Amino acid sequence: MKIDLSGTTAVVTGSTGGIGFAIAKGLASAGASVVVNGRGQEKADAAAAAIIKAVPGASARGVGADVSTADGCAKLVATVSSADILINNAGIFEPKAFFDIPDADWMRFFEVNVMSGVRLSRAYMSGMLKRNWGRIVFISSESALNIPSEMIHYGMSKTAQLAVSRGLAELTKGTGVTVNSVLPGPTMSEGVEVFVKDLAKQNGQSVEEAASQFVKQHRGTSLIQRFATVDEIANMVVYVSSREAAVTNGAALRAEGGIIQTIA
Repeated sequence: MKIDLSGTTAVVTGSTGGIGFAIAKGLASAGASVVVNGRGQEKADAAAAAIIKAVPGASARGVGADVSTADGCAKLVATVSSADILINNAGIFEPKAFFDIPDADWMRFFEVNVMSGVRLSRAYMSGMLKRNWGRIVFISSESALNIPSEMIHYGMSKTAQLAVSRGLAELTKGTGVTVNSVLPGPTMSEGVEVFVKDLAKQNGQSVEEAASQFVKQHRGTSLIQRFATVDEIANMVVYVSSREAAVTNGAALRAEGGIIQTIA
């Protein structure tokens, strides 16, 4: 199967590094004109340039806009008025004991992880419906179903994404637009790598030992027994964004290595 996204414009939020960057690069490799988004213009431009360097003939541009705020989302939409593919990837996580999480943190996680996708979907989805084709993908997490005791606020926000995604999918009946969520498991992105390095330092371990112990201790049901790579997650997202995925709609698609112990 050859995925061809030529002629499409894809907006990927939070894509200057990690899973988002891998998704943007994957979409560009399939022929999409990619909008790389980060909070700062310089970093967004650098990431777009890296994609152009890595992918011959790629089309990529950077847009600096903090999509955790309404103003930031408005800035992105003012710069890129139309999109065929929207990847709601911007997100934050932070291990913190429940009794230490203040109200401000709950609101911050909801604004970044949920409202960014709500606002941008509201801005871009109408155009997709009018053109009778489009793809919206929310990058959720296995934590949406397996709420982690060490970061309940994060799990809450990821569950909320599933509700928004499914609700938006209901608005696409009879059209060529789809809305889905992808649920990664532990993935070795830059942010997670820093987290694992900190664990290794605290416990006097190598990074490899700390990563293995984390999966066994906190995600013991994992069938792959390791962290995924960012490219492995991006592969799923690129497929769901393609024309070939026309009958996948309203789904929560797992890319979590078999952590969730259910058959549906």
